[in-house]
Amino acid sequence: MISLVIGILIIVVVGAILFWAIDKFCTDGRLAQLLKILVALVCLGAIISRLLPILGYPAFF
Repeated sequence: MISLVIGILIIVVVGAILFWAIDKFCTDGRLAQLLKILVALVCLGAIISRLLPILGYPAFF
């Protein structure tokens, strides 16, 4: 259980770092917004794939 929490925290921290990098280095507002949506969806998918075995559903991978 503790490894699940640590894994989710790592995903959140990596997502936050990517959000910061997008804000810092992307000059086009539309592109930055699309990249942030992509990062959010990937992070959400990673978190859900870690939670599925705990909830009783088989994992995708």
